[in-house]
Amino acid sequence: MTEFRFALYLAASLLVGMSGREFARAFVAARLHDPTPRLWGRLTLSPRAWFEPFGSGLLPALILLLWAVGASFLPPPIAYAKPAPVDPSYFRDRTRDTIVSSLAGPVANLALAAVGGVGARAGLTGDAFAIAIAFMLANLSLLVFHLLPIPGLDGARMLALVLPARAAEVFRNADQYLPLIVLVVLFIFAGPLISIVNSLTDSLCTLLGGLPCPP
Repeated sequence: MTEFRFALYLAASLLVGMSGREFARAFVAARLHDPTPRLWGRLTLSPRAWFEPFGSGLLPALILLLWAVGASFLPPPIAYAKPAPVDPSYFRDRTRDTIVSSLAGPVANLALAAVGGVGARAGLTGDAFAIAIAFMLANLSLLVFHLLPIPGLDGARMLALVLPARAAEVFRNADQYLPLIVLVVLFIFAGPLISIVNSLTDSLCTLLGGLPCPP
């Protein structure tokens, strides 16, 4: 199997993982009495509804290009989609329901990664094995990355709940600058960020699939 084909498997897996995680957030928010996802037409698994030009296109394309050419430096396959439109003012218990809706995305990625892990442990070979590994790796990378306290991601939404009101407002308002923040974080904190994401992803890969990602 070539690096290029594995990069293609990662790209497809990221697309499924991004759409799945945001649909899960929208679905859970709707179940918690928030009509916003339905009004915005976001209760769908269609990737077109969730595609964000930078986070779903340019960012993963640049990362996967390094995977495709077999570069010595391989950032974790991360990306983000348009966030599920959620209005916490509709929640009956704002703190609890915000946490539940925010965790829906990571839980969805963990469930999808577990499917890849089952495939990795099932004795698959060749491209089928590579697809299972790519699916597991992509979803676990999304899980870990989105739990980082970066404005616009799930980790930041939960962190904002314990910040003072003014600080939480500033933190939430920074969501609109997510592409710029991600670029700054990747350039300035690339070493620690990649180390954290890779180490946690490898541990979860070993737990779910019985081997590090990629093997």
